[in-house]
Amino acid sequence: MQQLSEDILKKVILFQKTEITEYHIYKRLAKRIKSEENAKILDKIAEDELRHYNGWKKYSNVDVQPNSFRIWFYYIVSMLFGFTFGVKLMEQGEEKAQANYAAIIKEIPEAAQYQHEEDIHEEQLINMLDEERLQYAGSVVLGLNDALVELTGALAGLTLALQNTKLIALSGLITGIAASLSMAASEYLSTRSEDTKKHPVRAAVYTGIAYISTVALLILPYLLFDNFYLDLAISLTTGVIIIAIFNYYISVAKGESFRERFLEMAGLSLGVAAFSFVIGYFIRIWLGIEV
Repeated sequence: MQQLSEDILKKVILFQKTEITEYHIYKRLAKRIKSEENAKILDKIAEDELRHYNGWKKYSNVDVQPNSFRIWFYYIVSMLFGFTFGVKLMEQGEEKAQANYAAIIKEIPEAAQYQHEEDIHEEQLINMLDEERLQYAGSVVLGLNDALVELTGALAGLTLALQNTKLIALSGLITGIAASLSMAASEYLSTRSEDTKKHPVRAAVYTGIAYISTVALLILPYLLFDNFYLDLAISLTTGVIIIAIFNYYISVAKGESFRERFLEMAGLSLGVAAFSFVIGYFIRIWLGIEV
């Protein structure tokens, strides 16, 4: 076995730690997911990671312990947000490792094979999209997007028209609750008429929950603070944060562009809010309302 330089040896040991850590993560996830096909894929990937670990060990001649924190972190993330999100989030961190593989191919020829197999793993994981929460992502998008666009616009208009936090909260809640029920019913009828695997009731529930949850978060500032301009600013900021979190989740799980989705949803919501704010001002002047 050839003598490795100190720099190469450090990289090999780091590769070992990554491989044995991911072996344990994939093994645990393979035992928990419902899809037999995806479980087999994860199990096969896990065995490949263990083989890579043993391959690197031939060069380092040392045993390396897995990173327990990473194992539990990605396992918990996968249980909370879905295995698709968890494993794809983990795979994003492998790009740097694959670049390091290329840097040591001259010294360790097996690195080329390992890199090729890691590329195959990435492709397999990209194609794994068989979870209920992702199948119904469209319903969640519908609920979130409609609530954000409609309610941020309504709150902006009501804020300038009414200038009373309690009245704004009351009007916003009535509007939001009614709209959430309407959207859930529309999603039920729409899904029922489509040729899809989605269950109409579940699609309606996902839409309704996404809508009413967004409504609650946007209305909350008006129930806590008396300055209606501050409340509007907090609500709009909350809306942008919701958009960012959801689009990050979808971008990782589905491999889509975060920036494009985020800018589209954020621009639409804030644009409607700005337009409604101006409309509320002119309607208040036109009707001569003083609250």
